[in-house]
Amino acid sequence: MSLRTDPTYELSRARTRDGEETTVYLVRHPLPATRLRVVSFEQPTRLDRWCAASGVAEAIVAGFFVRAPHRPLGEVLVGGRPVVYEPIAAPWGERRGCVHVGDGAAHGNGVTLAPREELPAELSGDLVQAGPLLVRDGEVVLRPDEDREGFSEGSAQFDSDITAERHPRCALGVSDDELLAVCCDGRRSGVDAGLDLVELAELMRSFGARDAINLDGGGSATLVHRGHLLNRPYSDRDQPSPESRPVVTALVFELRSSL
Repeated sequence: MSLRTDPTYELSRARTRDGEETTVYLVRHPLPATRLRVVSFEQPTRLDRWCAASGVAEAIVAGFFVRAPHRPLGEVLVGGRPVVYEPIAAPWGERRGCVHVGDGAAHGNGVTLAPREELPAELSGDLVQAGPLLVRDGEVVLRPDEDREGFSEGSAQFDSDITAERHPRCALGVSDDELLAVCCDGRRSGVDAGLDLVELAELMRSFGARDAINLDGGGSATLVHRGHLLNRPYSDRDQPSPESRPVVTALVFELRSSL
């Protein structure tokens, strides 16, 4: 039986609890054949344009960032080397969810999704903080009445409280045999309502994610497949023409060279 190496793409419409709908894009990457890595940009960069210029076929936005100066919000490692970042306000930095890619990671062929406090203090490989964590061990762990990772309490480091209302969203999931790159549209009246974080968590579980984490979203929501931007990024509701926003970190999916 031959090993599947190519990612597969699924387009669907998700229904919210209020009966509205939104467009969802899912790219399934076969885990044994895929290498995940973190990319950090020295200057804010539109991910879809960078992918086209760099010959990168598969990518999704990663962590959040602050704008003055533009740098990642939360810890970032690329190849074990730290990137200059804006610390997350105490005590939330240790509780904030991470994507860690390294040979010593516990699950997912080197990919672990976990709070920073559950990972070793000294790490090799790649790491980016994002969050909140959505699914762990196949169960939705996000609760609308909890603030485990301090996104509401620490919302001053964002444009707004990202846990409130429905927005365009991005997420990464890990199953036993796949990496799941997911993005949804939003901010289009009567067309795409967006998702709240609980709806996103439930969607990730329905796609088969054992573990899942929220990534940057809103106007920064960007998912690239086969070199093309899949979603329609809206920074403002019903803006005349959607376009991607410059971001500072991304997750890139590559075919493992050992295959």
